[in-house]
Amino acid sequence: MSNINTASATNNSSVTSRFDQLPQIGINIALKTLGLLLLLLLWSIGVYFLKQSLPMAAMLAPQDAFSSLYQLLSQGSVSGDIIASLRRVAISLLLALAIGIPIGLAVGSSKFLDTTTSGAFQFLRMISPLSWMPVAVMVFGIGDAPIYFLLTMTAVWPIILNTSAGVRALDPRWLSLAKSMSATPLEVLFKVILPGIMGNILTGVRLAIGIIWVLLVPCEMLGVTSGLGYFILDTRDRLAYSELMAVIVLIGVLGYFIDSLARKIQQYWSAQPD
Repeated sequence: MSNINTASATNNSSVTSRFDQLPQIGINIALKTLGLLLLLLLWSIGVYFLKQSLPMAAMLAPQDAFSSLYQLLSQGSVSGDIIASLRRVAISLLLALAIGIPIGLAVGSSKFLDTTTSGAFQFLRMISPLSWMPVAVMVFGIGDAPIYFLLTMTAVWPIILNTSAGVRALDPRWLSLAKSMSATPLEVLFKVILPGIMGNILTGVRLAIGIIWVLLVPCEMLGVTSGLGYFILDTRDRLAYSELMAVIVLIGVLGYFIDSLARKIQQYWSAQPD
């Protein structure tokens, strides 16, 4: 009977805690909505003053942009470009993970490798990815290959750095315990090291996604015929500036939801018991 009462009290406490959080959640939503409305107001004011000297700027207004966005989405005109962009993001992120995690594990496990590679890594990381565009086109030609190269090269650094930092922060007692139980190297890797550094890896992934998404649009201007970056060039050539602003809004919305998904996954993993 006491167990039943304890369980009931725990459930009631959990429900009460959730209700207590509702006002704060409502406040957060209201503040975020207010920030978006202020951004919309600044957008409208900026277009109002700009069209005084440049009448064509009237097509950049929010009402025209949202009207064009509705038409593009309802007619499916931009669906193929969205899929193409998301595919490039996913493939580039997978490539960055495949390259970055092993390198991060090696660098984090070896003081010699860490010292040897730190200067080279910092040097390469500080070079703007866009400066590699001519080289990428010369080596890989026109198409998706140079885009994958540029996005992967950009995304790999936060994954390497966060993975190596996670390895160095591991509790040495975990590794000693695994060795004392005669665990094989693969068992140590998959049951001790990777679970122990997963939070660091997910932090690197979230940073990598943000960098990839920002760099995606200029990369998709490298002669491809699909993607949101290509669509922006196409609207510019057609002088369809309301559609251009609509795609800019769409890029922001998609980026927001992708980052929110990555954040939720990171928070879910952080909430798991050790």
